[in-house]
Parts: sequence; C-alpha cells; structure tokens
Amino acid sequence: MTIRLAQTAGFCFGVERAVKLVEDLAASGRKIATLGPIIHNPQMVARLEAQGVVVADGPETVPEGCTAVIRSHGVRRDVVEELRRRAIPFEDATCPYVKKIHSIADEHSRNGETVLIAGDETHPEVEGIISHCNGPYRCFSTFGDFRKIVEGDDFSVEKVYILLAQTTFNMPEWKKCRDFAKNVYTNINIFDTICNATMLRQQEADELSAQCDVMVVVGGRNSSNTAKLAQICAQNCRTVPVEEPKELYAVDFGNAQHIGVTAGASTPAFIIKEVQVVMSDVLNQQDEMSFEEMLDQSFKTINSKEKVTAIVTNVSPTEIAVDIGTKHAGYVPFNEYTDDPSVKLEELVKVGDEIELIVLRVNDVEGTAMLSKKRLDAIAGFEKVMEAADTEEILEGTVVDVVKGGVIALTNGVRVFIPASQATMTRGQELETLLRQPVSFKILEVNRSRRRAVGSIRAVLKEQQKVLEDKFWETVAVGNVYQGTVKSLTSYGAFVDLGGVDGMIHISELSWSRIKHPSEVVNVGDNVEVYVREIDPEARKISLGYKKTEDNPWEILHSQYQIGDVVPVQIVSMTPFGAFARIIPGVDGLIHISQISTERINKPADVLEIGQEVTVRITDIDFEKKRVSLSIRVLLEEEKADEEAEQAADTEDTVVYEAAPPEEMAAPAAEEGDAE
Repeated sequence: MTIRLAQTAGFCFGVERAVKLVEDLAASGRKIATLGPIIHNPQMVARLEAQGVVVADGPETVPEGCTAVIRSHGVRRDVVEELRRRAIPFEDATCPYVKKIHSIADEHSRNGETVLIAGDETHPEVEGIISHCNGPYRCFSTFGDFRKIVEGDDFSVEKVYILLAQTTFNMPEWKKCRDFAKNVYTNINIFDTICNATMLRQQEADELSAQCDVMVVVGGRNSSNTAKLAQICAQNCRTVPVEEPKELYAVDFGNAQHIGVTAGASTPAFIIKEVQVVMSDVLNQQDEMSFEEMLDQSFKTINSKEKVTAIVTNVSPTEIAVDIGTKHAGYVPFNEYTDDPSVKLEELVKVGDEIELIVLRVNDVEGTAMLSKKRLDAIAGFEKVMEAADTEEILEGTVVDVVKGGVIALTNGVRVFIPASQATMTRGQELETLLRQPVSFKILEVNRSRRRAVGSIRAVLKEQQKVLEDKFWETVAVGNVYQGTVKSLTSYGAFVDLGGVDGMIHISELSWSRIKHPSEVVNVGDNVEVYVREIDPEARKISLGYKKTEDNPWEILHSQYQIGDVVPVQIVSMTPFGAFARIIPGVDGLIHISQISTERINKPADVLEIGQEVTVRITDIDFEKKRVSLSIRVLLEEEKADEEAEQAADTEDTVVYEAAPPEEMAAPAAEEGDAE
C-alpha cells in the first residue's frame, strides 16, 4: 500500500501572506481583529485566537483599540468605507489576484459593460467582486447556469460583456464556460482570473486521483477551493474529505492499494503532516484483526446479517422469542427491539405476530440466533440517508444529544452528526436550544462501511431564507408596509428583519425630533411597522421609513394652527437677534428681538428667560422653509390700544354742566320788568 502527497498541497501565496501578516502583527503586541476567519481552517483560526487574535463579523463588532485585518478573500467596498468612517485602523491582506479582479470589475462596469462572474454568489470573495460592479452583473456557479444566462431573453449580442471567475473556481467548468462564450459571442472580453496556484493544484489533483483507489482531500468544510478539489477527485476515484486528521479514524480504506492526499489552499502544513501520521496509524489498525473479531468470525454462519421474517412464539419483559424457520432458537433482546425504556414488549407485539428482523449472531453450538428489529430499521433508514446524500433530499429528525463539536439528530432510526458550524444559521446561537427540537437537514457526507453520516441544518435554513428572499423581492415596492423585528442597531440606523430580508431605517427616519442614537426610539427585538422608502434591486438593499406622516409636527401645526392665532409657548433658546419658543413638540417659532417688547431692548435676556412661558401671536408661517414668526409686541400693542379705547368710551359717557354768563342770567328779569 502506498500513500502519495500532492506537491502543491497546502497554503497558496495569498493565504500564506495573510496568515503571516496576522502572526507578525500579533507578535508585535498589537490587538488584532480579523474581519471574519482569516482563512477557512478552524485549526489555524484557533491557533491565532490563542495568540490573542479575535474574529469580528464586521466593523461594528471590532473591539475598541484593535487593528482590523481584511482577510485574503477581500471584503465588500462598503465594509472598507465603514472602517474609514469609524476611524478603525486596518491592514489589507486581500490576495493580489482578488484585488486585480476588483480593479477589472470596477473599470469595465464604469464603461457600461455587464459583468458575468463565475463563482458562488454567497462566497465572501464573490460578494467583494460584486460590490465593485458599478452596473449590471450576473453570477453563475456551473456551466449549465452560464448557458441559461447566455441563451436567456435578456442576453443581447448588442450589449458589451466581460467574463471573469472567482480565483478558486472549478477549472474544467471554467473552460466550458470560456469556450462556449467565445463561440456564441466573439466580442466578449474574457479575463482568466483563476489564480495559477489553484489551476496547478486542481490539475495535480485530477492527475493523482486518476492513479489512486482513494483520495483524501484535507481542508475546511467551508473552504471553496477545498470543495472544488473534492469534486475533481470524486470524478476519478473514491474521495474522502476531512477537516481534522482524527476524522480519518472513521474511514474504512478497505483493500485500497494506492491512496493520494491533497489539501486546499487554506490548509496549513502542520495539519497535512498530522494527516500523514494518522493515516499510517489507521491503515495499521485496519490490517490487524483482534482476537475477539476472529472468535466471532468462527461462530458466524451464512445466515448472519440476513433479513428474515419471524413469527413471535413468546414475549417476556426482557426479550421476544421467535421462530425463524431453522433449527435455531431465535430471540430478540429488549434493546434490539426498541430504544424506549418506558414501553413494555407485551404491548408492542403478541404471540403469532410476523415481524421483519435481521440476524445479528448465530451460535451453531448452542443452537441460538440473536436478531434485531432496531438494526433492520436502522439499515433501511441508513439507505434512505444514503439516498438523501445523492439527491440532496431534506430529511426530518429530532436533536437527541448535544456533543462536543455539534449535535446528534435522529432520523429513521439513524443518528446523524451535525457539526456546530452546520447546526445554526448564526454562530452565536447556543446548541442546547436545539435539544429535543424537530429539525430539517441535508446530508453532507456518509460513510457506508461504518454507517455514519454528517448533516447540515444550516444548508436547509439558507435555502429557506433564499426562498423567502426571492418571494420578497418579487412583491416588494416603494410604499409597501411590513411588520418587522429590529435585528441590530448602529450609530447611523436600525436594521430590521422583514422575514428573511433585512432593511435599514436611517437615524433621520426614526423620529421627527433630533436623536443622538437609534436606541432612543427602538431596541433590538422590538416589533415595528415600517414602510419601504427606496429599493436598490441590484445591490438588494432596502431603505425603510418608520416615522409616520400624521405624526409630523408640521402637519399637526398645519391642521391645528393658523396665522393670527394667539398661543401659549415656552422659551427654549436665545440668540442675539431673538428668542426661539416651542409651539408644539418639534416646532419652534422665532420671536424677533423687535417683537419682544414695545420698548427698545439690547438683548432678549433683558426681558425673557429660558423655560419661561409666554403668550404670543403667530404672525407668519412658511411651511416650505419650516419657519414660524411669533410676536409678543403685537399683543402688548393691542392690549394698550384696548385700554385707550376703554378710557375714551368712559369720557364720552360723562355729562358736564357749565355756569351761564351774568348777562344771560339777568335778561329774564329785565324782560319781566318790561312786560310789567
């Protein structure tokens, strides 16, 4: 038996450069936070964490005083802008090959060219490429998807396109896409952006796997380039992907004579060496048969492991006696019939019942045969699990145990291990919350010889979220109203989950009043009613509104107040040219210094003080410029005028008697004498 290691296995230039940068920064004593795992290898990430390096999900979670490091995949353009906006120092470890793709996408999309990207749209590298597209773009992950795009109704030879690929894209698939594009559209501008190290690694993996019985592909389960290597090797021979060397103890290499080993670009050298050591140990163990196994072998007959139809002859609390149609006395122990200790066998079966069983062990000397219903059910269940691995069928099960590194889900009698990284949608969720909960999952890999399976709940959740997203984007429109849950807060706004899709309420849209932080209005977990203000379908971004038109203080002012009204107000601030007074919350009016008093004053504080309540008349409202003019002086003048008018009225109502002149008083007497 031979074991051959691929010469190109392990770190590529970009990954090695990124890891060395982080190690050097950590060694210098600086506090480091990588934006996401620096590479897709949990062991390497754990080693860096031991040196004090933390992993941040984004700029908003970078601890204070830390220098951020952009990983080799690169990040979206808005992430870099957010780092700068927050004044967070950062080092850029983006692979030069990836930066080159950013430059190509940016330059050509500015010229109006549509960018066609070969890669996984959810991969961080591709997300970064998309963020540098300044116009239309399309993503595809297989040649079949690319062909559908080119043959679609919206593809036109009159438009200008460029074709590029994720640095770790599958080389054979890329060649198909490239050749097809040249034949269909001769003017398309094609950029071969798969890095040289990736091409060499994939080519060597293809050649080595063609010469081996089994290929072991070492690398992180979330590593794109490792997954591509496994796909290529699987076309030539049996392929075993492993993330940690200890997983090899669960692999049955059978009669393999030639075993090959390769590793993804994110796999450090120390793991590759450990894999070689473990493999040697595993192969030595599988070549030796223990004394117990040899003894069991001597007792086995041709009927062992065969499926039989048995008739129940007796039922006791501990076992079921059955007739299997041979000279052997068949029996089924309690724990080989059910895993539920609370049930009674007498309630499950009765004498005369026919049951399907599998033979576990035959003792020809004693004339007995041990059988099992539980294992037969598990075999049938495992066949279903095996089939689900090929068809990607979604299985239903229940989480029955939380173990180191993940959880165990039971489906059709089969225990499926689900790693922690595949158990939840978010990294922060506690695994204990899944215990005894029904779950849906997909099968990632199976080991037929050892009847072991690895599944993913996260894969199903992502698909469900994608369905919700697609459904949402089919119906979303400006003005639509949604009920959502506040997911997170930043200094500039609140992010709201609308049911699989996130939208943002800018801080200015949270309240009609000025606020310093969104937490003054909403908190994480709040259920809120929002409406769609703006939509960016290309970037899949949604701007939301929260404050209602009817709550707009200027609308309230418009409906309840008018020019000429006399209203009570409160002085809230002063300037050299006047005082501002609050009419209603959110609307302040100006009392110009000339309108404060009927007498000349030097400054508003000579007459008024902050917090003082006064009565004013609204003299002008400019709703367009949102300005209100107020006057105390007008009321004072009106009051004075009223007082003067009252005084005048009182004067007119008073009768005045005057004394007559002496000559007028003597006249009647004279006249009277004359008459005499």
